[in-house]
Amino acid sequence: MPQRVVHHSACPLDCPDLCGLAVTVDEGKVVEVDGDRRGPITDGFICGKVRKIAQHLYGDHRVLQPRVRAGAKGSGAWRTVSWDEALGLVADRIASIRARAGGEAILPYHYGGSNGWLTEGALATRFFRRLGASNLDRTFCAAATTAATQGLYGKLPGVALEDFEHARLIVLWGVNPSATGIHLVPVIERARGAGAKLVVVDPRRTPLARRADLWLPVRPGADLPVALAMIGALFARGHADRAFLAKHAAQVDELHIRAARWSIADAAGVAGVEAKQLDRFVELYARSSPAVIRAGWGLERNRNGGSAVAAILALPAVAGKFGVRGGGYTMSNSDARWGVSSESAIGEPPTTRRVVNMSDLPGALRDLRDPRVECLFVYNCNPVATAPDQAAVIAQLAREDLFVVVHEQVMTDTAAFADVVLPATAFLEHRELRRGYGVMRMFDSPAVATPPGEARSNNQLFGALIERLGLGRPGDAVTDDELVAATFAAHDNGAALRAQLAEKHVATPGPDPRPVPFVDVFPSTPDGKIQLVPPGLDREARGLYEYRADPGTEAHPLALISPALATQISSTFGQLREAPGALEMSPHDATVRGISDGDRVRVWNATGNVECQVRITPDVRAGVCVLAKGLWRKHTHNGFTANALVPAAFADLGGQAAYNDARVQVAKLEAV
Repeated sequence: MPQRVVHHSACPLDCPDLCGLAVTVDEGKVVEVDGDRRGPITDGFICGKVRKIAQHLYGDHRVLQPRVRAGAKGSGAWRTVSWDEALGLVADRIASIRARAGGEAILPYHYGGSNGWLTEGALATRFFRRLGASNLDRTFCAAATTAATQGLYGKLPGVALEDFEHARLIVLWGVNPSATGIHLVPVIERARGAGAKLVVVDPRRTPLARRADLWLPVRPGADLPVALAMIGALFARGHADRAFLAKHAAQVDELHIRAARWSIADAAGVAGVEAKQLDRFVELYARSSPAVIRAGWGLERNRNGGSAVAAILALPAVAGKFGVRGGGYTMSNSDARWGVSSESAIGEPPTTRRVVNMSDLPGALRDLRDPRVECLFVYNCNPVATAPDQAAVIAQLAREDLFVVVHEQVMTDTAAFADVVLPATAFLEHRELRRGYGVMRMFDSPAVATPPGEARSNNQLFGALIERLGLGRPGDAVTDDELVAATFAAHDNGAALRAQLAEKHVATPGPDPRPVPFVDVFPSTPDGKIQLVPPGLDREARGLYEYRADPGTEAHPLALISPALATQISSTFGQLREAPGALEMSPHDATVRGISDGDRVRVWNATGNVECQVRITPDVRAGVCVLAKGLWRKHTHNGFTANALVPAAFADLGGQAAYNDARVQVAKLEAV
């Protein structure tokens, strides 16, 4: 007789919405997932990715037991071993490398955008800090945006997603909620139903761009001059809120000087949009209140990324859009006013060991000396599918002298090159403590399903390695319960948050999860003011707001961008995708190259080469082509994906990977 039980959980996947879930479990196995109503954003509905999570949990790709390589790397030859044997092998190799070459010869490689404080940080971070391992600078996403937002505003909560309903103008700049945060879409539609205007700035005509009042298909990397021209026009036309700026901002005159270098016509020319359309945007923004900008992470992934984000987020300050519900901007709200962090549970302070930029993995593995990296430990990440310069990543992972450990839920493209693969739990199979970076809510979600096979959580794995290598200390928090208690105990707000979680199973960072910027909350900068040209960022960027020209050449003229798929979270769930990857390009660019819809094409530059099908669509502007991120090697004809075309180049702030600075050529391949 089936024993179905409904449990409450939450989705930790890399999405701003942090949905509450109702999970139906039968004898430890997930049979149905739906949304619950503990948060008004979820409101009972969830995305198709999570609704079909059982396919991920119980599919053929799931890793069920530890595996040790039995042939050449990438050959697919494995032998199944016990956890004891696998842990012994890993611990012995790490101990040997550490004794001979030092801890920095070990590099943890992780991102954890789809993980909370219990599975990104916690015992994993404790383990690598106590080893003295190299530190990883996590720069795939949010590095430049974090630098820009904190430089200008500190940790200031943005406009709550729920409050977009109050806006009279909504600007979606470099973000596609239809794929990456679907719960904002009905909020936007309610606002539009009440008369709000919608502007979308994106090289693609996204689903919301098709319904927008104004679509600006700005060339990748040209968002900076567009934002600066808007700032200059606001000042020149008397739309700048001088009273607000005098009270709340610093470096006002310097921003004005730098923005005034760009006219509407010049910015429109560089961005490839009509000057009259950009002029319309300026006037619409100036005359609308409340007006809110939803800035996305597509903005930062180019040579001008940090400056572009800073200029865009300066717009509501210059135009005086703060101080009303639904007015201002939203970027990430992950650290907003919580008063707690995961650091206290780690139990080991940050080290000053060398720092490795994860966006240059091939360079680190190839070039670092004193010591060389001899062990790469991958968890919460799939670098073969996500890191720049894919061919070079594969070449380094295939080295016999590099010991590669992968802790993973399914056999990813990266796991194929491991020496040891360890089965990992997925969310719903382990406890997770997670706060949202869109919605300002926190969930403490218990494990509701039984892990299949011998899968273990990150904390179980790294706790065992800490014990085997003698890195434990008396009083260490070890269990999930102890780690959660340590997280909250070290902070003044911890007891209140724990009480909320115990009573309501959801917590908010303050009495109102929808604070109004410059009414309820203010910048946390040292002087409490908006830093419009922060000196530190100015030095790091070697001139904040200085435009770096497009890297396209005659040989490689097309800008390649790699936005998210609606069916995946980066590469997660890619094993379930059966459809082949397809390059999207405009009718104009296809015609001049003699390419027809459905043709097989070669996409190449000096970094790599991808062979795939092509889809011709008017939704992509001329001069731009699209190959979605997160595809697996099986999805193209030659086993390389978009990141094979991304050079190891960086944005102006934060060491951010410049994915959208890939410039390529495309040609039709003759039928084989």
